[in-house]
Amino acid sequence: MSSPRVPRRLAWVLAVVLAASSCSVLGSDTEDTPVEAPTSAAVEEALVDSQFTRDGTFQSHLDVKGAKGIDMVLTLYPTKSTPRTNEWYPKGLKYFSFTFQAYDLSQKLRDPFETKRLVYLKRMKVTSDTVTVDGGKTKHPYKLDVEAAKATFDPEPVQTARGMLITSPKGAFELRNQPIKAMSLDTRGVILTFKASIAVQAEAGGSKYLERTITQQVPIRIFESDEETQVAEIPINAN
Repeated sequence: MSSPRVPRRLAWVLAVVLAASSCSVLGSDTEDTPVEAPTSAAVEEALVDSQFTRDGTFQSHLDVKGAKGIDMVLTLYPTKSTPRTNEWYPKGLKYFSFTFQAYDLSQKLRDPFETKRLVYLKRMKVTSDTVTVDGGKTKHPYKLDVEAAKATFDPEPVQTARGMLITSPKGAFELRNQPIKAMSLDTRGVILTFKASIAVQAEAGGSKYLERTITQQVPIRIFESDEETQVAEIPINAN
């Protein structure tokens, strides 16, 4: 019987981890120094390196081409439904919330709002891909494609034909309790890809806008277990 084929991605990770564990014995006078094999946990952590899982939150600061000083901030965090990110398993729902906001860093925080460039969010799209340890079929447990002003948590966002205002401190796009669906048992991670369609004011008070698409990937680690991810009962729309 032939041995099972190791997935290309996992084989690469194994090679990296093994190489790292071997570094301590290079140049040693002892030929028989044992090298510890990497644990499955080490392999899986290398497979999906996730700030979100380690820190319980994720935040990125993204530049906008042609709009120096505009800082686009995407923040993700788990909700009270499934707060323990080290207990996110393939089975069951896993909930997160996220915000998307713009800051004009060319002005001071307390400067009048009129001196800051306006940023509008038209659409927010999110896709997902699973990372599997056994080379299983890729799944897409989370998907989003919404008009920002109609989906944001704020029932009365400031909006124009360009979308909803997300310049701090007057506006922010926010979605709560977003469910990541169940996946195959060999899943060890989910990669979320965010794509935001925005319009940025070229200069404060001006009529010219730059249209851009902002993209950010967020890895989330999924831990091996036959159990379902435990979901706490909480009030609707609670964080």
